Amino acid sequence: MQDAMATSGLSLEALYTSFTCGSLRLANRFVMSPMTRDMSPGNLLNPEAPAYYARRAAGGCALVVTEGTAIPHPVAHATSTIPNFYGDSLAGWQETARAVHANGGAIFAQLWHTGLYRSREETLNPQMPSIAPSAIGEAPVRVMTEEDIADVIDAYATAAANARSIGFDGIEIHGAHGYLPDQFFWPPTNKRADRYGGPIENRVRFAVEMVAEIRRRTAPDFPIMFRFSQWKGLKFDAKVARDPTELEAWLCPLADAGVDIFDASTRRFWVPEFEGSDMNLAGWAKRVTGKASMTVGSVGLESPLHVGKVSESNGVEVSTENLSRLVQMFERGDFDLVALGRIILSNPDWPTLVRQERFDAIRPYDPAIVAARLECAAA
Repeated sequence: MQDAMATSGLSLEALYTSFTCGSLRLANRFVMSPMTRDMSPGNLLNPEAPAYYARRAAGGCALVVTEGTAIPHPVAHATSTIPNFYGDSLAGWQETARAVHANGGAIFAQLWHTGLYRSREETLNPQMPSIAPSAIGEAPVRVMTEEDIADVIDAYATAAANARSIGFDGIEIHGAHGYLPDQFFWPPTNKRADRYGGPIENRVRFAVEMVAEIRRRTAPDFPIMFRFSQWKGLKFDAKVARDPTELEAWLCPLADAGVDIFDASTRRFWVPEFEGSDMNLAGWAKRVTGKASMTVGSVGLESPLHVGKVSESNGVEVSTENLSRLVQMFERGDFDLVALGRIILSNPDWPTLVRQERFDAIRPYDPAIVAARLECAAA
Protein backbone atom coordinates (compact mmCIF):
# COMPACT_ATOMS: atom_id res chain seq x y z
CA MET A 1 0.00 0.00 0.00
CA GLN A 2 2.93 2.30 -0.62
CA ASP A 3 1.01 4.96 -2.52
CA ALA A 4 1.18 8.63 -3.42
CA MET A 5 2.02 9.72 0.10
CA ALA A 6 5.20 7.68 0.09
CA THR A 7 6.32 8.79 -3.35
CA SER A 8 5.19 12.42 -3.52
CA GLY A 9 7.97 13.73 -1.32
CA LEU A 10 5.46 15.46 0.96
CA SER A 11 6.58 15.09 4.56
CA LEU A 12 4.38 14.56 7.58
CA GLU A 13 7.08 15.89 9.91
CA ALA A 14 5.10 19.06 10.66
CA LEU A 15 2.61 16.87 12.52
CA TYR A 16 5.38 15.53 14.76
CA THR A 17 6.20 18.92 16.25
CA SER A 18 5.41 19.73 19.87
CA PHE A 19 2.25 21.42 21.13
CA THR A 20 1.61 23.37 24.33
CA CYS A 21 -1.66 24.46 25.88
CA GLY A 22 -1.73 25.60 29.50
CA SER A 23 -0.13 22.83 31.53
CA LEU A 24 -0.34 20.41 28.59
CA ARG A 25 2.84 19.46 26.73
CA LEU A 26 2.56 17.12 23.74
CA ALA A 27 5.39 15.62 21.69
CA ASN A 28 3.34 15.60 18.47
CA ARG A 29 -0.08 16.58 17.10
CA PHE A 30 -1.76 13.15 17.00
CA VAL A 31 -4.62 12.40 19.37
CA MET A 32 -6.61 9.24 20.04
CA SER A 33 -10.17 10.31 19.41
CA PRO A 34 -12.83 9.42 22.01
CA MET A 35 -14.66 6.25 20.92
CA THR A 36 -17.48 4.64 22.86
CA ARG A 37 -16.86 0.95 23.52
CA ASP A 38 -19.76 -0.21 25.74
CA MET A 39 -17.37 -2.53 27.58
CA SER A 40 -17.84 -1.57 31.23
CA PRO A 41 -20.59 -3.78 32.74
CA GLY A 42 -22.32 -2.18 35.69
CA ASN A 43 -20.78 1.15 34.65
CA LEU A 44 -17.48 0.10 36.25
CA LEU A 45 -14.35 0.68 34.20
CA ASN A 46 -13.16 -2.41 32.36
CA PRO A 47 -9.89 -3.75 33.85
CA GLU A 48 -8.43 -3.87 30.33
CA ALA A 49 -8.72 -0.09 29.95
CA PRO A 50 -5.24 0.90 31.22
CA ALA A 51 -3.51 -1.42 28.73
CA TYR A 52 -5.87 -0.40 25.90
CA TYR A 53 -5.14 3.31 26.27
CA ALA A 54 -1.45 2.88 27.11
CA ARG A 55 -1.00 0.89 23.90
CA ARG A 56 -2.12 3.89 21.83
CA ALA A 57 0.18 6.23 23.75
CA ALA A 58 3.10 3.87 23.18
CA GLY A 59 2.19 3.76 19.49
CA GLY A 60 2.64 7.49 19.05
CA CYS A 61 -0.56 9.25 20.08
CA ALA A 62 0.70 12.14 22.16
CA LEU A 63 -2.75 12.66 23.67
CA VAL A 64 -5.39 10.07 24.49
CA VAL A 65 -9.02 11.12 24.95
CA THR A 66 -11.04 8.46 26.74
CA GLU A 67 -14.32 6.94 25.68
CA GLY A 68 -17.35 8.82 26.93
CA THR A 69 -17.67 8.64 30.71
CA ALA A 70 -20.72 9.43 32.83
CA ILE A 71 -20.64 12.38 35.18
CA PRO A 72 -22.01 11.88 38.75
CA HIS A 73 -25.64 12.55 37.95
CA PRO A 74 -28.38 9.90 38.36
CA VAL A 75 -29.60 9.99 34.75
CA ALA A 76 -26.38 10.80 32.89
CA HIS A 77 -25.70 7.33 31.49
CA ALA A 78 -26.57 6.03 28.06
CA THR A 79 -26.49 2.33 29.03
CA SER A 80 -25.22 0.08 31.82
CA THR A 81 -21.94 -0.50 29.97
CA ILE A 82 -20.69 3.10 29.87
CA PRO A 83 -18.01 3.69 32.55
CA ASN A 84 -18.55 6.13 35.39
CA PHE A 85 -16.10 8.90 36.09
CA TYR A 86 -16.76 8.80 39.82
CA GLY A 87 -16.96 6.36 42.71
CA ASP A 88 -15.46 2.91 42.30
CA SER A 89 -14.25 3.62 38.76
CA LEU A 90 -11.84 6.36 39.78
CA ALA A 91 -9.15 3.95 40.95
CA GLY A 92 -9.15 2.32 37.51
CA TRP A 93 -9.03 5.69 35.79
CA GLN A 94 -6.10 6.72 37.97
CA GLU A 95 -4.30 3.53 36.94
CA THR A 96 -5.11 4.34 33.32
CA ALA A 97 -3.61 7.81 33.61
CA ARG A 98 -0.44 6.36 35.12
CA ALA A 99 -0.18 3.79 32.32
CA VAL A 100 -0.59 6.42 29.61
CA HIS A 101 1.98 8.68 31.27
CA ALA A 102 4.42 5.78 31.59
CA ASN A 103 4.20 5.35 27.82
CA GLY A 104 4.90 8.99 27.04
CA GLY A 105 1.35 10.25 26.49
CA ALA A 106 -1.10 12.66 28.08
CA ILE A 107 -4.74 11.81 28.79
CA PHE A 108 -8.06 13.68 28.87
CA ALA A 109 -11.33 12.31 30.24
CA GLN A 110 -14.34 12.80 27.99
CA LEU A 111 -17.29 13.75 30.19
CA TRP A 112 -20.87 13.30 29.07
CA HIS A 113 -24.54 13.40 29.92
CA THR A 114 -26.89 11.78 27.42
CA GLY A 115 -30.08 13.71 28.19
CA LEU A 116 -32.74 12.60 25.70
CA TYR A 117 -30.70 9.66 24.43
CA ARG A 118 -30.58 7.69 27.65
CA SER A 119 -31.82 4.10 27.42
CA ARG A 120 -33.90 3.83 30.61
CA GLU A 121 -34.32 0.05 30.35
CA GLU A 122 -30.59 -0.59 30.15
CA THR A 123 -29.07 1.80 32.65
CA LEU A 124 -29.05 3.10 36.21
CA ASN A 125 -32.20 4.35 37.91
CA PRO A 126 -34.69 3.09 35.29
CA GLN A 127 -37.56 4.39 37.42
CA MET A 128 -36.36 7.95 36.87
CA PRO A 129 -37.29 9.82 33.68
CA SER A 130 -34.56 11.22 31.49
CA ILE A 131 -34.04 14.97 31.56
CA ALA A 132 -33.58 17.31 28.62
CA PRO A 133 -33.96 20.96 27.62
CA SER A 134 -37.39 20.13 26.11
CA ALA A 135 -39.68 17.13 25.81
CA ILE A 136 -39.15 15.71 22.33
CA GLY A 137 -40.78 12.55 20.98
CA GLU A 138 -42.69 9.93 22.93
CA ALA A 139 -40.10 8.87 25.51
CA PRO A 140 -40.79 9.93 29.12
CA VAL A 141 -38.70 13.04 29.59
CA ARG A 142 -38.74 15.65 32.32
CA VAL A 143 -38.00 19.16 31.10
CA MET A 144 -35.03 20.54 33.03
CA THR A 145 -35.69 23.22 35.60
CA GLU A 146 -33.05 25.78 36.51
CA GLU A 147 -32.35 23.66 39.60
CA ASP A 148 -31.73 20.65 37.33
CA ILE A 149 -29.40 22.74 35.20
CA ALA A 150 -27.43 23.78 38.29
CA ASP A 151 -27.22 20.15 39.46
CA VAL A 152 -25.90 18.94 36.11
CA ILE A 153 -23.35 21.75 35.95
CA ASP A 154 -22.17 20.78 39.43
CA ALA A 155 -21.83 17.15 38.29
CA TYR A 156 -19.70 18.14 35.30
CA ALA A 157 -17.47 20.29 37.49
CA THR A 158 -17.14 17.53 40.09
CA ALA A 159 -16.04 15.06 37.40
CA ALA A 160 -13.52 17.57 36.03
CA ALA A 161 -12.11 18.18 39.50
CA ASN A 162 -11.90 14.39 39.96
CA ALA A 163 -9.93 14.14 36.71
CA ARG A 164 -7.41 16.70 37.86
CA SER A 165 -7.07 15.16 41.31
CA ILE A 166 -6.24 11.67 39.96
CA GLY A 167 -3.63 12.88 37.51
CA PHE A 168 -5.46 13.51 34.23
CA ASP A 169 -3.96 16.21 32.04
CA GLY A 170 -7.28 17.79 31.05
CA ILE A 171 -10.89 17.04 30.17
CA GLU A 172 -13.11 17.07 27.13
CA ILE A 173 -16.79 17.98 27.33
CA HIS A 174 -18.88 16.00 24.86
CA GLY A 175 -21.04 18.73 23.42
CA ALA A 176 -21.61 17.10 20.02
CA HIS A 177 -23.74 14.48 18.25
CA GLY A 178 -26.92 15.20 20.19
CA TYR A 179 -25.63 14.79 23.75
CA LEU A 180 -27.02 17.06 26.44
CA PRO A 181 -25.10 20.31 25.73
CA ASP A 182 -25.85 19.82 22.05
CA GLN A 183 -29.54 19.37 22.84
CA PHE A 184 -29.44 22.93 24.16
CA PHE A 185 -27.57 24.19 21.06
CA TRP A 186 -29.87 22.74 18.40
CA PRO A 187 -33.27 24.44 17.97
CA PRO A 188 -35.22 21.20 17.18
CA THR A 189 -34.30 19.84 20.64
CA ASN A 190 -34.47 23.17 22.50
CA LYS A 191 -37.96 24.67 22.54
CA ARG A 192 -37.45 26.60 25.76
CA ALA A 193 -38.84 30.09 26.25
CA ASP A 194 -36.58 31.03 29.18
CA ARG A 195 -32.99 32.32 29.27
CA TYR A 196 -31.71 28.94 28.06
CA GLY A 197 -33.75 28.90 24.85
CA GLY A 198 -34.44 31.00 21.78
CA PRO A 199 -31.47 32.82 20.19
CA ILE A 200 -28.04 31.23 20.14
CA GLU A 201 -26.74 33.43 22.96
CA ASN A 202 -29.36 31.79 25.18
CA ARG A 203 -28.99 28.25 23.82
CA VAL A 204 -25.25 28.32 24.55
CA ARG A 205 -25.75 29.59 28.11
CA PHE A 206 -25.94 26.13 29.75
CA ALA A 207 -22.60 25.09 28.27
CA VAL A 208 -21.02 28.46 29.04
CA GLU A 209 -22.01 28.22 32.70
CA MET A 210 -20.72 24.64 32.80
CA VAL A 211 -17.33 25.59 31.34
CA ALA A 212 -17.00 28.53 33.72
CA GLU A 213 -17.72 26.30 36.72
CA ILE A 214 -15.23 23.67 35.53
CA ARG A 215 -12.61 26.39 35.18
CA ARG A 216 -13.42 27.65 38.69
CA ARG A 217 -13.18 24.16 40.20
CA THR A 218 -9.93 23.11 38.48
CA ALA A 219 -7.09 25.53 37.67
CA PRO A 220 -6.37 28.40 35.27
CA ASP A 221 -3.95 26.26 33.23
CA PHE A 222 -5.95 22.99 33.31
CA PRO A 223 -6.91 22.36 29.67
CA ILE A 224 -10.59 22.21 28.73
CA MET A 225 -11.44 20.76 25.34
CA PHE A 226 -14.95 21.04 23.92
CA ARG A 227 -16.27 18.62 21.28
CA PHE A 228 -18.93 20.13 19.07
CA SER A 229 -20.53 19.15 15.79
CA GLN A 230 -23.03 20.33 13.25
CA TRP A 231 -24.51 16.83 12.73
CA LYS A 232 -26.67 15.10 15.33
CA GLY A 233 -26.79 11.34 15.79
CA LEU A 234 -27.49 9.98 12.32
CA LYS A 235 -28.88 13.30 11.08
CA PHE A 236 -25.82 14.23 9.05
CA ASP A 237 -27.36 17.29 7.36
CA ALA A 238 -28.13 19.15 10.60
CA LYS A 239 -26.69 22.63 11.09
CA VAL A 240 -26.42 24.78 14.20
CA ALA A 241 -24.35 27.41 12.40
CA ARG A 242 -25.21 28.19 8.78
CA ASP A 243 -22.33 30.62 8.28
CA PRO A 244 -19.20 31.91 10.05
CA THR A 245 -21.14 34.67 11.82
CA GLU A 246 -23.45 32.14 13.46
CA LEU A 247 -20.47 29.92 14.33
CA GLU A 248 -18.80 32.87 16.03
CA ALA A 249 -21.94 33.56 18.08
CA TRP A 250 -21.98 29.90 19.11
CA LEU A 251 -18.31 29.29 19.97
CA CYS A 252 -16.92 32.62 21.18
CA PRO A 253 -18.94 32.61 24.44
CA LEU A 254 -17.52 29.14 25.14
CA ALA A 255 -13.99 30.38 24.45
CA ASP A 256 -14.55 33.35 26.75
CA ALA A 257 -15.80 31.02 29.49
CA GLY A 258 -12.62 28.94 29.41
CA VAL A 259 -12.50 26.48 26.51
CA ASP A 260 -8.89 26.06 25.35
CA ILE A 261 -9.31 23.63 22.43
CA PHE A 262 -12.27 23.04 20.12
CA ASP A 263 -12.69 19.45 18.89
CA ALA A 264 -14.62 19.97 15.67
CA SER A 265 -16.27 16.62 14.96
CA THR A 266 -16.77 15.94 11.27
CA ARG A 267 -17.03 12.70 9.28
CA ARG A 268 -14.58 13.81 6.54
CA PHE A 269 -11.89 16.29 7.60
CA TRP A 270 -11.31 17.52 4.04
CA VAL A 271 -14.87 18.72 3.39
CA PRO A 272 -15.34 22.54 3.43
CA GLU A 273 -17.79 23.80 6.04
CA PHE A 274 -19.16 26.96 4.43
CA GLU A 275 -19.54 28.15 0.86
CA GLY A 276 -16.81 30.40 -0.45
CA SER A 277 -13.94 28.77 1.46
CA ASP A 278 -12.21 25.41 1.49
CA MET A 279 -11.68 25.51 5.29
CA ASN A 280 -13.21 22.74 7.35
CA LEU A 281 -15.08 23.14 10.63
CA ALA A 282 -11.90 22.98 12.73
CA GLY A 283 -10.38 25.74 10.62
CA TRP A 284 -13.36 27.98 11.12
CA ALA A 285 -13.46 27.25 14.86
CA LYS A 286 -9.85 28.39 15.18
CA ARG A 287 -10.43 31.47 13.02
CA VAL A 288 -13.51 32.78 14.83
CA THR A 289 -12.34 32.05 18.41
CA GLY A 290 -8.56 32.40 18.24
CA LYS A 291 -8.30 29.16 20.22
CA ALA A 292 -6.59 25.91 19.27
CA SER A 293 -8.65 23.40 17.31
CA MET A 294 -8.57 19.70 16.47
CA THR A 295 -9.70 18.09 13.24
CA VAL A 296 -11.09 14.58 12.84
CA GLY A 297 -12.86 12.49 10.24
CA SER A 298 -11.62 9.50 8.21
CA VAL A 299 -7.92 10.33 8.60
CA GLY A 300 -6.04 7.52 6.89
CA LEU A 301 -9.23 5.86 5.63
CA GLU A 302 -10.99 5.84 2.27
CA SER A 303 -14.59 5.86 3.45
CA PRO A 304 -16.31 7.92 6.14
CA LEU A 305 -18.28 6.71 9.12
CA HIS A 306 -21.88 5.97 8.13
CA VAL A 307 -23.03 4.24 11.31
CA GLY A 308 -23.58 5.07 14.96
CA LYS A 309 -20.85 2.94 16.55
CA VAL A 310 -17.35 2.07 15.41
CA SER A 311 -18.11 -1.62 16.08
CA GLU A 312 -20.76 -1.53 13.32
CA SER A 313 -18.49 -0.08 10.63
CA ASN A 314 -17.36 -2.26 7.75
CA GLY A 315 -15.99 -2.01 4.25
CA VAL A 316 -13.47 0.63 5.29
CA GLU A 317 -10.17 0.48 3.48
CA VAL A 318 -6.88 2.00 4.53
CA SER A 319 -5.51 4.88 2.46
CA THR A 320 -2.83 7.48 2.84
CA GLU A 321 -4.09 9.56 -0.08
CA ASN A 322 -5.88 12.09 2.15
CA LEU A 323 -2.81 12.68 4.30
CA SER A 324 -1.37 15.04 1.71
CA ARG A 325 -4.40 17.26 2.14
CA LEU A 326 -4.15 16.92 5.93
CA VAL A 327 -0.59 18.24 5.95
CA GLN A 328 -1.43 21.11 3.62
CA MET A 329 -4.32 22.21 5.83
CA PHE A 330 -2.21 21.91 8.99
CA GLU A 331 0.72 23.87 7.54
CA ARG A 332 -1.49 26.79 6.58
CA GLY A 333 -2.71 26.92 10.19
CA ASP A 334 -6.23 25.54 9.92
CA PHE A 335 -5.92 23.39 13.05
CA ASP A 336 -3.45 22.36 15.73
CA LEU A 337 -4.25 18.73 16.50
CA VAL A 338 -5.35 15.68 14.48
CA ALA A 339 -7.64 13.07 16.04
CA LEU A 340 -7.43 9.44 14.93
CA GLY A 341 -10.48 7.22 15.27
CA ARG A 342 -11.08 3.82 13.66
CA ILE A 343 -7.58 3.67 12.14
CA ILE A 344 -6.06 3.69 15.64
CA LEU A 345 -8.17 0.71 16.74
CA SER A 346 -6.67 -1.59 14.11
CA ASN A 347 -3.29 0.11 14.29
CA PRO A 348 -2.38 1.26 17.80
CA ASP A 349 0.99 2.43 16.49
CA TRP A 350 -0.31 4.20 13.36
CA PRO A 351 1.57 7.47 14.08
CA THR A 352 4.83 5.54 14.34
CA LEU A 353 4.15 3.42 11.25
CA VAL A 354 3.33 6.47 9.15
CA ARG A 355 6.37 8.42 10.32
CA GLN A 356 8.55 5.45 9.40
CA GLU A 357 6.73 5.14 6.02
CA ARG A 358 5.79 1.54 6.84
CA PHE A 359 2.53 1.90 4.93
CA ASP A 360 2.30 -1.79 4.03
CA ALA A 361 2.09 -2.63 7.74
CA ILE A 362 -1.12 -0.62 8.25
CA ARG A 363 -4.17 -2.86 8.63
CA PRO A 364 -7.73 -2.04 7.54
CA TYR A 365 -10.29 -1.39 10.25
CA ASP A 366 -12.02 -4.62 11.28
CA PRO A 367 -15.13 -4.43 13.50
CA ALA A 368 -14.14 -7.78 15.01
CA ILE A 369 -11.38 -5.91 16.83
CA VAL A 370 -14.05 -4.23 18.93
CA ALA A 371 -16.47 -7.14 19.11
CA ALA A 372 -13.81 -9.63 20.19
CA ARG A 373 -12.07 -7.17 22.52
CA LEU A 374 -8.75 -7.51 20.77
CA GLU A 375 -7.82 -3.83 21.12
CA CYS A 376 -4.86 -4.54 23.36
CA ALA A 377 -3.19 -6.91 20.91
CA ALA A 378 0.10 -5.80 19.48
CA ALA A 379 0.13 -4.64 15.87
